[in-house]
Amino acid sequence: MADRTVADLVVDRLRAWRVPRVFGYPGEAIAPVVEALDAAGGDPEFVPARHEETAAFMATGHAKFTGGIGVCLATQGPSAVHLLNGLYDAKLDSKPVVAIVGEDITGPLGGAHEEIGLSRLFGDVCNQFVRYGRSPGQVPALLDQALRTAAATRSPTCVVLPRGLQLSAVPDLQPQAAGVLTATPGEPLARVLPHEADLDAAASLLTVGHRVAILVGQGARGAEDEIIALADRLGAGVATSLLGKPVLDEALPFHTGVLGEVGTVAAAQLMGGADTLLLVGTNDPWTDYFPMPGQTRTVQIDIDGRRIGTRYPVDVPLVGDAAETLRALLRRVPDQPNRDWRATVETSVDRWRQEATARAGEPAEPINPQLVLHELAPRLFRAGAVAVDVGSVIYWYSRHLQLPPGVNAQLCGTLGSMGCSLPYAVAAKLARPDEPVVALLGDGAMQLNGLAELITVAHRWQEWADPRLVVLVLNNRDQSGMGGGRPVTGLGQRRPDVPYAGWARLLGLHGVRVDRPELVGAAWDEALAADRPCVLEAVVDPAVPLRPPEPALADLRGIFADGDAARRIRDHAMAAHTVVEAEDLV
Repeated sequence: MADRTVADLVVDRLRAWRVPRVFGYPGEAIAPVVEALDAAGGDPEFVPARHEETAAFMATGHAKFTGGIGVCLATQGPSAVHLLNGLYDAKLDSKPVVAIVGEDITGPLGGAHEEIGLSRLFGDVCNQFVRYGRSPGQVPALLDQALRTAAATRSPTCVVLPRGLQLSAVPDLQPQAAGVLTATPGEPLARVLPHEADLDAAASLLTVGHRVAILVGQGARGAEDEIIALADRLGAGVATSLLGKPVLDEALPFHTGVLGEVGTVAAAQLMGGADTLLLVGTNDPWTDYFPMPGQTRTVQIDIDGRRIGTRYPVDVPLVGDAAETLRALLRRVPDQPNRDWRATVETSVDRWRQEATARAGEPAEPINPQLVLHELAPRLFRAGAVAVDVGSVIYWYSRHLQLPPGVNAQLCGTLGSMGCSLPYAVAAKLARPDEPVVALLGDGAMQLNGLAELITVAHRWQEWADPRLVVLVLNNRDQSGMGGGRPVTGLGQRRPDVPYAGWARLLGLHGVRVDRPELVGAAWDEALAADRPCVLEAVVDPAVPLRPPEPALADLRGIFADGDAARRIRDHAMAAHTVVEAEDLV
């Protein structure tokens, strides 16, 4: 029997941590680990990507869609550099990812081929943990520590393994490292609840509020029922961050939608009229859309105390798990909803939804991109995943794609890097091959990473129980990548026009191209009914304006009690040509 190697130990530790797959780009310096993965019979599975950046995005996408730890691997030098973008995505969106990097330096340090100082290279993005393996006996504990740190800190970590170490033989009866974590990685490692006095103070603050707004972020996943119950008890309106969009049922009559530049008029109006604010699991960077400091009394709930008060002044901080903290608040908050405020919020939501429908129906040349997402909304499946890229597609996704409960949607929310959605979609599909997936991206993102990773889709799709993976490409030929009413003239300002649907068909997939608005619905029906993955290429108008909502108006605390204040706000809104209609606020 051949001696077991350190590479085999790596596979053992990943299996012990229930890592289902590893994403990477093979190379000489990591070849022993790749060969050990190949010999493992799919436990864990090695998934080769077309580029190291997309491998890291796949690992981060796996962490986002499953809540588990994503793992990616690469070799030294430029291969390691390419991992950084996906790892920064994990860092900024607080997801656990482990990068395993092979190194093969045989010459003198400082002048070897492809040599880059990996400790310094990964020192920022993996600042919680970067370690080198030096001896076979270290490796199991080293990997356990990297995986445990990634889970505990919700951040990326890195382990560097020299190629010679990977090939080193170890005894067959190598003792396993003790203390392996068996809880689901990515979930809180302990039960965390705020102090009783803080819960009492928060409940008192929320109870005396007249116009309560709740802003929900990705950290509120799993607390849907508690948020709705508290909102009903207070008569509150609800908005979400961009990352928090999938948390609540968007059909709720008091759900105003996404807050921020890509968000809705109703969400901005909610913030403009609130006198009390509850932040749940959000680190939303669009602080221009928050109420003016001093306008509201504020409670913030977050599992990470370092984030309390970093975006907005907080009166009562609550460090704890979202669901458990909200349940503790519900035991303290009496049922006394402000029905006038709730009615005002619901009226604002109704008006916004009518406006969104009208915007989607506006004429464009050839197709209004808002119409494409508007037509997907009633056709969207009731279980599955949506992966969203960066660019103007985020605006249309935020406002026009109402997510049903049970549909998980993810995007590169904080880093904002283009080219993430197709790697995300692959990771989501591999995690749940029996559920459909939709990727939403523009032509820039498709040219950046999507064309290549469509090869991965073509290679893997016949293994999937449900073959549906629909890749929507909004083809607007806009070099800026954002569209939004910018004038696009001259060949130098246009992105080369690629036959995206044709490329899919060349790979043996399905392809649909639509350039007439009356055929958009039928195109979606065809794409979603295809017996294999499909690229839906929609030729859209780059001149359709993005129209960010006006930020919340300043200091509206007295608007209901003071008729003069209401008139002043109305006069200010009219003078500024703001999208906020004063009669909605009063």
